[in-house]
Amino acid sequence: MVTYYADVILPLHIHGTYTYRVPQEYNDDIQVGQRVVVQFGPRKLYSAVVRRLHEEVPHYRVKYILAILDAKPIVSESLFRFWEWIADYYMCYVGDVMAIALPTAFRLASESSVSIHPDFSGELSDLTDQELRVVQLLTDHPVMTVDDISRAIGLQKMMPLLNTMIERQIIVMDEDLRQRFTPRTSTFISLTPDYASQEALKNLFDSLEQKKSSSKQVDLLLKFMQLSQMGKQAVARRQLLDTNDGHPVSESALKTLIRNRVLQQEEKVVSRLEQYESALSPDTIQLNPEQQAAFDYLTHCDKAVSLLHGVTSSGKTEVYIKLINETIRQGRQALFLLPEIALTAQTINRLRKYFGDRVGVYHSRFSASQRAEVWNRTMDPDENRRFQVLLGARSALFLPFHDLGLVIVDEEHDSSFKQHDPAPRYQGRDAAIYLAHLWGAKTVLGSATPSLESYFNAQQGKYGFCEMKKRYGGIQLPEVLCADMREESNRIRRQMGVQAANSTHFSKFLLDHIQQALDNHEQVILFQNRRGFSLRIECDDCHWTPTCQHCDVSLVYHKATNSMRCHYCGYSIPLPSECPACHSHHLSMKGFGTERIEDDLSILFPDAKVARMDLDSTAQKNRYIEIINDFQDRRIDILVGTQMVTKGLDFDNVSVVGIVSADNLIYFPDFRAFERAFQQMTQVSGRAGRHGHQGKVIIQTYNPYHQAIRNVIDNDYQEMYHSQIIERRVFRYPPFYRLIDITLKHRDSDVLNEAADLYAAQLRAVFATRVIGPEYPNVARIRGLYIKKILLRFERTEAIAEAKKIILDIADRLKSGQLQPNSPAIDPKADKKYSSLQIHFDVDPQ
Repeated sequence: MVTYYADVILPLHIHGTYTYRVPQEYNDDIQVGQRVVVQFGPRKLYSAVVRRLHEEVPHYRVKYILAILDAKPIVSESLFRFWEWIADYYMCYVGDVMAIALPTAFRLASESSVSIHPDFSGELSDLTDQELRVVQLLTDHPVMTVDDISRAIGLQKMMPLLNTMIERQIIVMDEDLRQRFTPRTSTFISLTPDYASQEALKNLFDSLEQKKSSSKQVDLLLKFMQLSQMGKQAVARRQLLDTNDGHPVSESALKTLIRNRVLQQEEKVVSRLEQYESALSPDTIQLNPEQQAAFDYLTHCDKAVSLLHGVTSSGKTEVYIKLINETIRQGRQALFLLPEIALTAQTINRLRKYFGDRVGVYHSRFSASQRAEVWNRTMDPDENRRFQVLLGARSALFLPFHDLGLVIVDEEHDSSFKQHDPAPRYQGRDAAIYLAHLWGAKTVLGSATPSLESYFNAQQGKYGFCEMKKRYGGIQLPEVLCADMREESNRIRRQMGVQAANSTHFSKFLLDHIQQALDNHEQVILFQNRRGFSLRIECDDCHWTPTCQHCDVSLVYHKATNSMRCHYCGYSIPLPSECPACHSHHLSMKGFGTERIEDDLSILFPDAKVARMDLDSTAQKNRYIEIINDFQDRRIDILVGTQMVTKGLDFDNVSVVGIVSADNLIYFPDFRAFERAFQQMTQVSGRAGRHGHQGKVIIQTYNPYHQAIRNVIDNDYQEMYHSQIIERRVFRYPPFYRLIDITLKHRDSDVLNEAADLYAAQLRAVFATRVIGPEYPNVARIRGLYIKKILLRFERTEAIAEAKKIILDIADRLKSGQLQPNSPAIDPKADKKYSSLQIHFDVDPQ
């Protein structure tokens, strides 16, 4: 009998594949793309994916595969090729890609990790202080180890607290290897074959009505006949016994009818996903001449990638729906990518209005089992069950498509498409273009403020390009006005003193426009890209500021929990009552975030309903959908938010948009700061006046003549593009150069400095002036690890595949101890000195 060996991919940060022997009894069952259980290391078990089957005998002793988890492959060859491209281009391991690509329900590992329970309601009022801190941590970092949580909240004995939270179904702990995804089943009731005819049913009712004791059975049968369309279909047992529909029936009567073989029950697999029916045909959409021209161009363009540059509220979504409909008519699937989960709620409703249950949604707010079901239905061979339209954030790229024909990347400029941690640090937009290439599909990039890279590619003829310059329905673009905060501060200083001037964050100009909107029963959106109440606390006497124990940042004050929190690692302390350095009680709050704005607006406009949409306020399950729906239904008058409110949301009653602190966006040490400031201000401006009269946008700034603000006021993307593209060319930045950002981390700053200098020297020996650094970043220590960065720049025309191999090889030699600084002393531990050094690679950093 033939002996097979399987090369498997493990969901770990390790190089390549590992070979295992296939037991003889699995020879006929095992296939490439299936999950198998393997032992890795002395104790741990993992689910791995079979990449290759062969008969080549390894030159070392191999372990056996312990079990096969899937009847059929769940990863196709095209998906493997996509994983391997991601790993190769973004300089990581294919195991890193697998770890984020597969739904968590498919990733099995015998190690302890903690996450929020899928059924946790999000109610925070019943939690203790320690429980609240754990929930806040898991909101910022969805999966954490017990040790990470212990370090973050400063509690050594974590298990009693975690066990209590597990019992209350607040969190779940995965520590045993098990099959997490099992199909959901439900009990259905139907007529037995003996009573399938009309005559048999008539005789049954006659006999029951003659018995006074059978009245409950008659009531139940009548309800069953009504729900089952006269016995033609099965009815869910739960629905039949529902007491909230005004027709309560007896469970004992149901048991009697089943015992008498009138009714029968059976378990059926049911979907965890909500069911929808399409109400309209996409053919009913009437495109205006500009939309029709864009649709015709995108349909017939011979370029694989096209950029649709349409102003806010120009009707890009209707064009997308028409394109999707054409793709479905060809029997192919469409992928619709959005940068934020919050955006999906409105877009889902619009797509389902036309495509109903053919739309599948995939993002991290779904439970593990829901994501697994979407995965299975995306590759289902049954055309009637298979999703034809997939909508989601960047993780939807990794779904197992059956035949992908169209990829739409909406708000393609958005930085949320970039994955930062953990690896792979991929750019969702660029990965989507390659995914479409694998399938021979078209890619449409859409935005009112395209990224400079995409616009440059369109101008160079690499991408197709079309524009939509007018808002749908002839609505005017909003009027953009400036509030000079320098003049405002001087006015308040003259009237009320220095302290009042320093604490103000609303201009009279903005407040007057908010009041006018409220008087007209219109809504307001305020944008501030900082969450929390106050950015820091400072002692007025000695200028002490509380900082994080694990990161080189000040702690942010959150009024809701009355605590100071680190937004990097989750460390928190109670609000201090006095300065620990000089014992002064004169502590002042400096800076402001969305929580402070919400609080102040409630005082300034007591009759208005104010709500906040940021990472903290949307921590509860589906809370972001509730906020969007409440604002859409006008149950909220003023919505305060971070960048969540800038992205593609469509509200019909917003007349005023306020950008509370534009300077925070502009004065940021990054070569993309100007571009991003323009994009965010233009995008949030686009939320005003979308369905009625012209809206107004108020930009508060201390520099009203800054070029980025002037470009927003004039809605002049071209001017912004041309000024920035010249700077990018001069200073050697994208799109003219490719960047590779290398991050080195270590707990010992001396070891880090030595390793970074050594690594940079080795890189300079090969790449010369292309190497910049090493330098400390803005935040030089995070989670107890000191950080240094090295940047490499390559001309766009250079092939850098070989350069990446050299960079990785030098890193491997550094960590293995083969590279050592010149030193006369011989250190016997030198070969282990850098073994705990972390080196991360970020290709095309953003």
